[in-house]
Amino acid sequence: MLHTPDFTAPVRFRDPDAALAQVQAIYEHSIGFLRQSLRDFVGGRDMGGARVRACYPFVRLHTHSVVQQGGHHRRLSYGFVAGPGRYETTLTRPDLYADYYREQFRLLLANHGGELEVGTSTQPIPIHFSFAEHDHVEGEMDAARRALMRDVFDLPDLAVMDDGIANGTHEPAPGEAQPLSLFTAPRVDYSLQRLRHYTGTAPEWFQNFVLFTNYQFYIDEFIKLGHAEMADAHSDYIAFVEPGNIVTRRAGLSAQAADALGKALPRLPQMPAYHLLREDRSGITMVNIGVGPANAKTITDHIAVLRPHAWLMLGHCAGLRTGQQLGDYVLAHAYVREDHVLDEELPLWVPIPALAEIQLALESAVADVTGVPPHELKRIMRTGTVASTDNRNWELLPTRNVPSTPQRRFSQSRAVALDMESATIAANGFRFRVPYGTLLCVSDKPLHGEIKLPGMANHFYRERVDQHLRIGICAIDRLREGGVDQLHSRKLRSFAEVAFQ
Repeated sequence: MLHTPDFTAPVRFRDPDAALAQVQAIYEHSIGFLRQSLRDFVGGRDMGGARVRACYPFVRLHTHSVVQQGGHHRRLSYGFVAGPGRYETTLTRPDLYADYYREQFRLLLANHGGELEVGTSTQPIPIHFSFAEHDHVEGEMDAARRALMRDVFDLPDLAVMDDGIANGTHEPAPGEAQPLSLFTAPRVDYSLQRLRHYTGTAPEWFQNFVLFTNYQFYIDEFIKLGHAEMADAHSDYIAFVEPGNIVTRRAGLSAQAADALGKALPRLPQMPAYHLLREDRSGITMVNIGVGPANAKTITDHIAVLRPHAWLMLGHCAGLRTGQQLGDYVLAHAYVREDHVLDEELPLWVPIPALAEIQLALESAVADVTGVPPHELKRIMRTGTVASTDNRNWELLPTRNVPSTPQRRFSQSRAVALDMESATIAANGFRFRVPYGTLLCVSDKPLHGEIKLPGMANHFYRERVDQHLRIGICAIDRLREGGVDQLHSRKLRSFAEVAFQ
């Protein structure tokens, strides 16, 4: 026997706000039903052998022509479907994604006319994804009662969470609709849960511009900057959020009810995140991903479901050229991928192009912050190929009687710098259609006998970290001012692409 909420029949809409309101109504109805059923179950209620199920809302588009109207598709890289057919996707968290969904609906209606159909899908909402932010009801049950949950509620099903759509390997079954979005609702919910775990902050705080770094020194400077902005009553930022959801509001702004729920963590999470909030979510999130491509892939896999407008890597690298000095910058325009973590999802024969909008913003930010005139930037910044490896001790590999060595490959690829994360972040940006860029700072030159020693490292960090961070923030300011319509490159989109950004 199946116990479900009252059925909501599909409705057609020509207005994006009305379509969004229907998505919100269906979702809240389903989530409310699941939460009440779970409270009953935790309270010991006999469910009578019934299986409790509620499903996600869906949005569907029918189009009968290859012709789009309005010309919007000629400028944007998203907002339209590839041809005639039936397209749909499941949706989740319309509170968090309200602005995003509204804009996707608006573009579909503007480009294709007709109507959007909103209804209740057949995709169950896993009970774990129905919990409110601070619900911990599972902890109130004994082991036997927890084991019984599987017989009563739907649990997360990995079979419906794969990245086949994003990877370009998804093939709809006969009669199945084409996808509208890169991610299904369960895949989104899965990543929202993972973001809490890895970053120590709620998904609601994440902003549309993301900085990644591989060193805590950058985070220390970002924290200083965040608190300085909060002390400035005229700042464009309205709040600064730290792990544990600890919120500091800008001077002159009142605390909100949710701020009281923040709590200092006993230890930092694996990849702590910090957020400088703007009213329109166009602020800056910064994440310390630590060292290595595995972390870089993990966190970008999950942040991608938030559909940010851009992410940038700011970190340290090994300089590979004789003329480079410690503290010089490297602007990546190509990548050698020896990180190996994305080889299955994104084959090595796929090129990872440089994005002009990002490159120009980073280059001009270097000139602005350093005060070096643009025509003299080559004194302190090299544009070239960055190699990323998954072997931190590549220098110790044998160099005699072997068919290939890292040094030879770096030379043949014309690489100017080496790190462990940048190619991964760029490749996942390409894979998930998130604009990306890399600006690194040379912290050692292992091929030339200049390795980091404690005294050298401390001096280097003092001299460069603050400047490097300010360059990254300046680049984001430029991207924001340029408008996101110009930012989302068609280089990241295929000829048979999903409509959602």
